[in-house]
Amino acid sequence: MLLASPTGAWGFRMAAGLVLIGIGPGGIAGMTVEAIEAAKSADCRKYEGYTALWDDYDLQVLESEIGSIERVMRPDIENPILILELAKKQNVALLIVGDPLQATTHVDLQLRALDAGVECSVIHGISITGLVTGAVGLSNYKFGRQTTLTYPYKGWVATSPLEVIAVNKIQGLHTLALLDLDPTGEGVGKQVPMQPRDAHDAIGLMAEKISKSLTEMERGSTLADLKYEACKNICESVTQMKVVLCSDMGTKEQCITYLTVSDLKHANTGRLHCLIFPAKLSETEDAALRRWGKE
Repeated sequence: MLLASPTGAWGFRMAAGLVLIGIGPGGIAGMTVEAIEAAKSADCRKYEGYTALWDDYDLQVLESEIGSIERVMRPDIENPILILELAKKQNVALLIVGDPLQATTHVDLQLRALDAGVECSVIHGISITGLVTGAVGLSNYKFGRQTTLTYPYKGWVATSPLEVIAVNKIQGLHTLALLDLDPTGEGVGKQVPMQPRDAHDAIGLMAEKISKSLTEMERGSTLADLKYEACKNICESVTQMKVVLCSDMGTKEQCITYLTVSDLKHANTGRLHCLIFPAKLSETEDAALRRWGKE
């Protein structure tokens, strides 16, 4: 059975089951009271540490408030046999950075719990998707498909992130691009959040690869021609393209900078980052972004 919330006005608490708890972007101050109380009351708490991360210090503060926390990684979530077996007997809290259902990984876990006969409830948290768009001053209605800039894996460069940005841009849509956390692509070891200079290098490699393959792109249909033109345009101007660098959003260290892709190579502040690639700006949006201009 899927439940909206394990606690609340009725004071209900599951004797056994799985609770997906959104813990927000970083720090206990960004959690709801309901999230903190549900985590405290759980028999065991697991922190999912591969789709997004909190600072180690903030995790220690959280642990001192709610009790011991075990870190789990990709295999534990994508093959959740042990978690679901435990949740049949105990109240298991899975702590997820941001909102629990932002990633399809956690939606899949929710469905697997349903199939296994495990009661699964959700406590929502502040998501980077909702936080960052308004914080920089861009219209939420003008955002297109979201993407993630990935590390090159063993020499393989994925071009789809830059293609998404290009197609959004030619349609007048902004793009939110999250930055990869895992250079190995395996989700089992220590995460290494992509830094702005890494994003600069990844974007350059994507543009180089797309440029070499332009002549091989499918043409002839409206959508294919649109994609070709979009990719051609972005490859010609990629280094001077303006972006918004959002660092440690939702924390005391939050920082927003409006700069070029080329400038990312020298941006050294912050721990966790994402990028917004603006399309055509309204007068209000343009004024809003100028606040964050690089000196």
